[in-house]
Amino acid sequence: MEGKKTSHPLLRGGKILCSSSHGFSPAQIQTLASICEVLIPPLPLPEGKKPMDYPLQYFYKASGSHPPIPDETAEMLVKRSLPPAVSLVSLVLKILSFRLGTLLLCGRLCLSREWPLIHKFSELSVESREEILMQWSRGRFLILLRVVFVLIKTFCLFTFFSRTDENSENPTWKAIGYHVDNREKKTYPQGRPLGKGIIETIHEKDSSFVQSLTQKGLQVIDDPEHNIYKIKCDVVVIGTGCGGGVAAGVLASSGQKVVVLEKGNYFVPEDYSSLEGPSMSELYEGGGIMSTVDGNVILLAGSTVGGGSAVNWSASIRTPEDVLREWSVDHRIPFFGDHEYHSAMDAVCKRLGVTDKCSEEGFQNQILRKGCENLGLKVEQAPRNSSENHFCGSCNLGCRTGDKKGTDSTWLVDAVACGAVILTGTKAESFIFVDNDNGRRKKKCLGVIATALNKNLTKKLQIEAKVTISACGSLLTPPLMISSGLQNPNIGRNLHHQPFLLAWGYFPEDASGIKGKIFEGGIVTSLHKVVSGDSKTVALIEAAALGPATYAALSPWISGGDLKERMLKLPRTAHLFAFVKDQGTGKVMEEGKIEYRLSEIDEENLRTGLRQTLRILIAAGAEEVGTYRSDGQRIKCRGLTKESLEEFLDDVSSTGGMQSKNETWNVCLAGHHMGSCRMGATEEEGAVDENGESWEAEGLFVSDGSVLPTAIGVNPMITIQSTSYCISSRIAKKFKRETAP
Repeated sequence: MEGKKTSHPLLRGGKILCSSSHGFSPAQIQTLASICEVLIPPLPLPEGKKPMDYPLQYFYKASGSHPPIPDETAEMLVKRSLPPAVSLVSLVLKILSFRLGTLLLCGRLCLSREWPLIHKFSELSVESREEILMQWSRGRFLILLRVVFVLIKTFCLFTFFSRTDENSENPTWKAIGYHVDNREKKTYPQGRPLGKGIIETIHEKDSSFVQSLTQKGLQVIDDPEHNIYKIKCDVVVIGTGCGGGVAAGVLASSGQKVVVLEKGNYFVPEDYSSLEGPSMSELYEGGGIMSTVDGNVILLAGSTVGGGSAVNWSASIRTPEDVLREWSVDHRIPFFGDHEYHSAMDAVCKRLGVTDKCSEEGFQNQILRKGCENLGLKVEQAPRNSSENHFCGSCNLGCRTGDKKGTDSTWLVDAVACGAVILTGTKAESFIFVDNDNGRRKKKCLGVIATALNKNLTKKLQIEAKVTISACGSLLTPPLMISSGLQNPNIGRNLHHQPFLLAWGYFPEDASGIKGKIFEGGIVTSLHKVVSGDSKTVALIEAAALGPATYAALSPWISGGDLKERMLKLPRTAHLFAFVKDQGTGKVMEEGKIEYRLSEIDEENLRTGLRQTLRILIAAGAEEVGTYRSDGQRIKCRGLTKESLEEFLDDVSSTGGMQSKNETWNVCLAGHHMGSCRMGATEEEGAVDENGESWEAEGLFVSDGSVLPTAIGVNPMITIQSTSYCISSRIAKKFKRETAP
């Protein structure tokens, strides 16, 4: 109950669905409920389980068909999926609500010798429906039915294990041994760190907004004729993440009047609830359930004040020297090889308080370390932007102790201390361009048009600035530039991620000698580099942060019984992942529509990393290990022979997402998006020059991960912040030159 009272209203659970807006008919919801019942079926308590264990009894009796799960599943599906996917699910649910439609999609399993001879889907036994869903999952020809299965399975399981009551509790959590982080939160008796400079538009109205702006020292003109507010400043920065936060801090500190736009909301440690459902919804793009257009890769990106730095897993790794050589020599961008960039990394690491010391490691990092040591492999301390005593397993849902130093508690604090103003809940729509007749570039950028997401603010914002900086991240900066009329062919292309595959190992409490649970302790405190025969790093292995809803949604679904057994083991199921420096690229030309494909080298490196991850889990003493392949690939470790292990590992694959034509398919995830507005020595090679300035528009700069020329193969927070530090420092020097007497 304490979390309910003290957390931010947007991050609390217990919201009751009063009315639905998903648009599905009662017949479609009936069919959806019958699918949800198969995914989470009511089951008798297995033999050997304590009959007086009431939480366990409830868990086994619980069903996905119980209201309001189907309606909430539909709501989330409609809200988080692309329109074509929603239309597909809607069509299939409609077809299944008829007998002949069920015969068409399900075949002989809906036939009966008694009247009616054909049953519609919801009339079939749970066993028959389960067999049908497994056929859809394995189907090699009717891929669209597999897509429907994956979508419903993902949103149903996430809803079931994340929804909470008015006391911020989920009745299944006690049975599976999960509890929300309840450590003491950091409070700010003197006021929130950004309070001096922040305007949260969610609380504003037309009648109060101009006064709020002028009180922060901004020049504002209310233009009722054009229904806009005109705001004047020196610099406008779009985005508050690793790029935007640094740019705002550096430029405000240099004496410029800076306005920062952020479409997400502002939270501080005492606001965080550590509740997976509302936290994912508020802190991540797409609620943390966003994918490429084909659904083959699930993408993670922050969407709050602080961006990815507010929700990342703290790893603070400097840019590898081989990457800097590649950028400075092969891509002909000199500053990456100069003292300028290394000094920037020093300044960034100092501001973030980066340390590689860790006084106590959590369960999963102990597993990683033990497995590596038992195999004679090198394991390294992962540098983090937190203190050595930081023992937070829920930083991916916002750091409640305030120990992790994201841009929201560092660079943006510096910015507001120097007069910067941050507008939250504000989305940039388009840049303001005019012809640049006397300049080297065709256009000149005069600022940006933005819209407040709060409907109580009815006028658009026209922020007029000498310098405009796009720092929306690699997934949003290109669509903004393209929709504004820029045409450089590099914009939106060359998109890199850091794709990763998960492996798991189950460690019974009394068998491994390692205490703890997966949601306790720092998320990433150790790492292992997988090297090839020529000593090149082909993959990195780190520990993952997974709450029960995310775990259930991503895990392979074999049967309802298997799901419930798997969830009971969650607290002691360690998760490690292998990620690679990708060679494949994608593109993002329109917001929310992301295309991406792994190269053959990427797939081979991922497979190598995944195999090594499984070896590490086995060497650490796991009772059972497995992957996230759709067939639930796993192996018992007790008495495992070398031959059996190699046979198992030979069958480990990395190819194919849910639209693969293989019978089995993998769940691939990706974070750390880069390169979609890359720097280039020429207009043909990049979207921006080495100063981060658009080749097409004078005064428009990009200062986020999208400017990185290639992927880097390590967690990129330090690289993005250091690059932004260089770009913004150069802009500050330009301002100084222009104002010098």
